[in-house]
Amino acid sequence: MNAHASTAQAERSQPVHIGDHLREWRQRRRMSQLDLAGEAEISARHLSFVETGRAAPSRDMVLRLAERLDVPLRERNVLLVAAGFAPAFPQRPLEDPALKSARQAIDLVLKAHEPNPALAVDRHWNLVSANRMVAPLLDGVPQHLLGQPVNVLRLAFHPEALAPRTVNLAEWCGHLLERLHRQCEATADPELIKLYNDLKSSPLPARSAPLSSDNVAIPFKLRHGGEILSFFSTTMVFGTPVDITLSELALETFFPADERTAERLKQMHRAAGGA
Repeated sequence: MNAHASTAQAERSQPVHIGDHLREWRQRRRMSQLDLAGEAEISARHLSFVETGRAAPSRDMVLRLAERLDVPLRERNVLLVAAGFAPAFPQRPLEDPALKSARQAIDLVLKAHEPNPALAVDRHWNLVSANRMVAPLLDGVPQHLLGQPVNVLRLAFHPEALAPRTVNLAEWCGHLLERLHRQCEATADPELIKLYNDLKSSPLPARSAPLSSDNVAIPFKLRHGGEILSFFSTTMVFGTPVDITLSELALETFFPADERTAERLKQMHRAAGGA
């Protein structure tokens, strides 16, 4: 499914029957009824009956099918409600006492990653938290672009934010677009699809020559203080979340791609009050 098809699907009226939901997710995952039935250990005939409304699935069957289809927790609740059951997965704000240990884990990872920058984002790429090394990299970004919520992808593409300072803008933003496109296909989230379409229309330079064979990943190269800082990025998520908020959080961590960047980050960390 391309982004255009995803957009059209998100804009039309949402299906109200559990069978409609299941069929759309199955098609989105490019699975046949036979494939899904085999994965869920039910008969293809019974699955067909569920999709057409001739049979009503049990709560356990809804959850089993949703797991095999890798449906996001937020949408699993939608499936359950459509089938006549109560939602199974809570959604709490990060400030909720029940998520105290998760918040502490996020803070620990972000702080431990210093002197390298790291940040946490929600499902729409809005900034949730960051360590002290992120702010120096945003020096010079107009304050009106840093109002809540800060969308880190929009900052990357904005002509008044990081775009003019990104040395390899076409390659880096191309990578971000590809990643966002995969998220749109995986979740069919209307807000993510809108974000993708907005960013895709941004004026970007043509990609330069192919990556050197010496590269192992697409780096993020940023002009800062007359220097070029080069980073590799990695993404971390909670491994076994049963809370919607936690399932949709991602920690984006950056590592220096060369010794000059590593040394400069140490200097910036000391200037920011780090040990």
